[in-house]
Amino acid sequence: MSDIQNPEKDSTAMAVDRTVMAADRSLMAWVRTALSLISFGFTIYKFLDYSREQLIATGKDIHGISSPKIVGLYMIGMGILSLVFGILENNNTIKGLRERYSVRRKRYTLWMAVMVTLFGLIIFLGIIFQVSGIGTL
Repeated sequence: MSDIQNPEKDSTAMAVDRTVMAADRSLMAWVRTALSLISFGFTIYKFLDYSREQLIATGKDIHGISSPKIVGLYMIGMGILSLVFGILENNNTIKGLRERYSVRRKRYTLWMAVMVTLFGLIIFLGIIFQVSGIGTL
């Protein structure tokens, strides 16, 4: 019997597809949040670092100013952590669906999340180790 002749099977397949797409949309929301945190953390790091250098150049006392490196690394780290949580959540959802149904969709959203995670790690490590071109623009 084909899917057209069995509307219950067709309805279940469409429901599974909608659930997979919802899981992917949730993962993309995690990616957007993480990318914002990573970008904002890097921007804060560079702005505060530049401001600190300007204060040092003018001979002003900079005691009590929080390290821009710590602030930036915290924000970037939170972005990376949110990506890891999003990837884990997405994998658990898809794994649960695969245990009960046939799920054969391509995982492009997951690949995007992994690439953004690697991007965040490169920036994070670049700031820590002061890699030329990343942490010292």
